[in-house]
This record gives sequence, C-alpha cells and structure tokens, in this order.
Amino acid sequence: MRDRFSPGAEVVVRYITRLGSTVGMTWPFRVVRDDDDLLALWLPRGSLGRLWRNSPGQARELVEGEWRRDTLRLMYPGKPYSVWLFWEGEPRRFTTYYVNFEEPFRRTPVGFDTNDHTLDMVVAPDLTWTWKDRDEFEALGVSGHFSMEFSETVEAASREVLELIESGAAPFDGSWVGWAPPSDWTVPVLHPRWQEEPPTPWNRREWAYPLPYR
Repeated sequence: MRDRFSPGAEVVVRYITRLGSTVGMTWPFRVVRDDDDLLALWLPRGSLGRLWRNSPGQARELVEGEWRRDTLRLMYPGKPYSVWLFWEGEPRRFTTYYVNFEEPFRRTPVGFDTNDHTLDMVVAPDLTWTWKDRDEFEALGVSGHFSMEFSETVEAASREVLELIESGAAPFDGSWVGWAPPSDWTVPVLHPRWQEEPPTPWNRREWAYPLPYR
C-alpha cells in the first residue's frame, strides 16, 4: 500500500473514465483523516477543478470549474460509495448528506482515483431521503453498459447505506455535522501532475462495464 497522507495534505480525487481509462473530472482536496477505516477529505467552496463540458458537434472536453459549497467527503476503503456532507451560507449551516455510489478508491502518488456509478441518494438532516438519477442508473443496466451482476452489487450497497440511514448509524449520526476545517487551512489547488500521473483503473471494470461507456 502507498504511504498515507497527513492531515492537511493537498490531494486530488480523479474520476477515471470507463472508456479508455483516462483521467476525467478532477477536484483538489485537503486530507482530514487517512486511516484504516476512513478517508475524510475537505473540498471547500471556491476550489477550482476540472469537469466535463459537452458542446454540440464537438468532443467533450475538460474545462476549469468552481466548486460551490463546503464539502466533507467520507470515503471507506473497499466500499463502493462515499458520503458527502454539505454546508452552505453565512453563518455556515449543514444542509445535506449526499451518498455517491462509485468505484472503491485507489491510491496514487497525488491522491485517489475512482469513478461514478450514476446512482445517488440525497439525505436531509432529519434523515429523510430520496433517490437521484435512479432512472439513468437502471437504463445503463438494461442497455448492457452495466452488467446485471454489477448492477445488483450497487443495489446491495444502496441497501447497506439505507440500513445505516434508518438506524441513524455513523456517518448519519450527526458526529460530523459540527466539524469545521482548521482556521489556517487555505483552499486547495490541483496538483501539477493531476493529469500526467498515470491513472489506476478499477481492476473489475471489464466485469462491471461490458460495453464501452464514458
């Protein structure tokens, strides 16, 4: 295993494309915790990263984008999801838990690689919740871009998360709601090798993605 990152270190989270395993959307973070059971990363409002832009008649391209809300991202080694906490406004106010289903993260010299699995859950502070992009996720299974076996593993992960939500277990127990970054932490910036550092594709991508898909 690669060395862990110290609290406060600047890292990048990169989304590695399913087609071609190239570096896609990328954002800079600061490390809050990096230990055996939890990777906690801070992405503040105003951070500049790279996201996809689709223009009619042209190939999509990565362009600079600005993150618009204070975010703590909780990632769990080996788990196919992360939980994001959002704060907004002045004074700072916790608004949302956001569950992002994704490839288990892999370490790189500059941070972590993953990719999105389309399905999400939006969870209010009172733990009421809704699906996001479920129709799109199911369509990827029906079309064969996601294998049926893989789609079921995402569904199983969603049931696991739902049990945590309904029982008020961590991280939905409020234990992170009062967290705030140290006062001397500045907005992170993209590592100069964010695109040049070789990607680390998910070792199960051929099983999960039978048909080419970005």
